[in-house]
Amino acid sequence: MSRRERISGIWLMSMNLLALFAFTCYFVAQMWLNILQAAYLALVVLQGLALTIYMWGPKKLKFRWQKALYRILYASSFFVIPAFLFIFMGLVSQYHVQIPDSIPATSMPAEELLPMEKTTVYDTGTVYVIFPEYSRVNHVCETRPSKSDASITWCSGAAFQHTVSLGFSQENVEGDHAVQGTLYESPYNWDSFAAFTCVDGQFSFEFDDPSGAIRAAAEAGGSGFMQFRLIRDGEIVMGLNRPRSRCYRTLAELNGNLCIIDSRRMMQFDDFMEEVRRLGVTNALYMDMGAGWNYSWYRSAAGKVITLFGLPVPWSHNWVVFQK
Repeated sequence: MSRRERISGIWLMSMNLLALFAFTCYFVAQMWLNILQAAYLALVVLQGLALTIYMWGPKKLKFRWQKALYRILYASSFFVIPAFLFIFMGLVSQYHVQIPDSIPATSMPAEELLPMEKTTVYDTGTVYVIFPEYSRVNHVCETRPSKSDASITWCSGAAFQHTVSLGFSQENVEGDHAVQGTLYESPYNWDSFAAFTCVDGQFSFEFDDPSGAIRAAAEAGGSGFMQFRLIRDGEIVMGLNRPRSRCYRTLAELNGNLCIIDSRRMMQFDDFMEEVRRLGVTNALYMDMGAGWNYSWYRSAAGKVITLFGLPVPWSHNWVVFQK
């Protein structure tokens, strides 16, 4: 066996192991996207076929189509490393960064968690309570908000999208939504949705008539979107169970003020909800924090952009932004 053939064997065996590891990371990261699942499974199968032919002996291939097939299978191995890096980033993005300039609040009474003049972050030991500085809250679609826009103090994913698609369409955003005075009606208005709206800097949560609230916000020149209802008047109203351990987020009203509440680390949903309830949140919407959809950042009081989850996947197309 020549040196080149030995190197080829080592390469194919390595790519087989890495493809299997990438497929395993896919499930650990809980990126439940059918497109990715098919792609990573296909990559595993292709590497297995390439290694099988190598072990059998490429020189035994007699027909031209067989040799061409082997070259294609071999060439597919060069996609394994970038595929692994992508899924590894997805796995890492499940973990919330620590916020060093947060205010320790483990022993602070919940009623003292209040916004200050600039963006304020409290650390309760279980969650981060973030009060972004703002004069308005907008729902932004299609073009991802830029970190260079100094007016933005918070950016994160907002509404669900019905399908995973690189292209953007307003109909793919689940739930009626308003973008700075423009109403977009959705064919996907679920009974479990509530609405968040902001008009002239005044925010509101609507549980009984979310579509009407979005329509009214649009007519008044405001913004809004729908998400799963989580807490209403201090009572948990979310009927869905989230058994998996991950970082969770809610857009909430606490002590009469609008805030974001993030879990500090991966945790069970029940534990997250127990802390949210302990804080005395009045109203809240569930904000999806799955891998890839959890892209988020905020601008600190010093004006520095702090990235919490930094994987801006190309099929995420709508965000909620706080602007001063």
